[in-house]
Amino acid sequence: MPVFQLGEELQFPPAHLATDDGLLAVGGDLSPERLLLAYRLGIFPWFSEGDPILWWSPSPRLILEFDELRISKRLQRTLRRNPFEVTMDSAFSQVVTCCAAAPRRHQHDTWITSEMITAYTQLHDLGFAHSVECWQDGKLAGGLYGIALGGVFFGESMFSAVADSSKVAFVRLTEKLVEWDFDFIDCQVKNDHLQRLGAKEIAGESFRARLAKSADRQGKYGKWNL
Repeated sequence: MPVFQLGEELQFPPAHLATDDGLLAVGGDLSPERLLLAYRLGIFPWFSEGDPILWWSPSPRLILEFDELRISKRLQRTLRRNPFEVTMDSAFSQVVTCCAAAPRRHQHDTWITSEMITAYTQLHDLGFAHSVECWQDGKLAGGLYGIALGGVFFGESMFSAVADSSKVAFVRLTEKLVEWDFDFIDCQVKNDHLQRLGAKEIAGESFRARLAKSADRQGKYGKWNL
């Protein structure tokens, strides 16, 4: 399959035309309008500093069904101890910055570029991007952030400075999404950490069919609170 070149017009090629590794298009911009359209179509940006903007729609797609969340015995003990104060949307920029700085195995740079931080902060200001924070002794111990559209939460990244903090953030987020009648979490690509929490791969075609229904639902926007 060819990789499409995006211009100024606000549109994307069909997501099913992505290459085998998920790459669909190059170029365009990270305006809120383009980003929201991309997510609605099952497409997301992922590129390194200094590279052109790359747009992806991988198949299979990793998602979490809420009733399939797996909580290990160790994590259950952590949740019972309640060592963290958990908040939502209280330190979005700090969470994104910490995610960008977090070391990743087999990865020497970050895809959370300065351009991406600016773009997702704009989405946060518009009420579409959200963060979950875990605090310990007044310091940020871990957290995650992502995008909410209709009944879908698109997880972007997480970090953990203290053991289990990002997992606690993920569990608390899942509990609230169930309470708010969301449908599922898009975890994007295969990830051992999230698979241990119950995420599973589904075919891209199935993902896009579910997304088309869920993204058009009435969503929960604005600032989130626990």
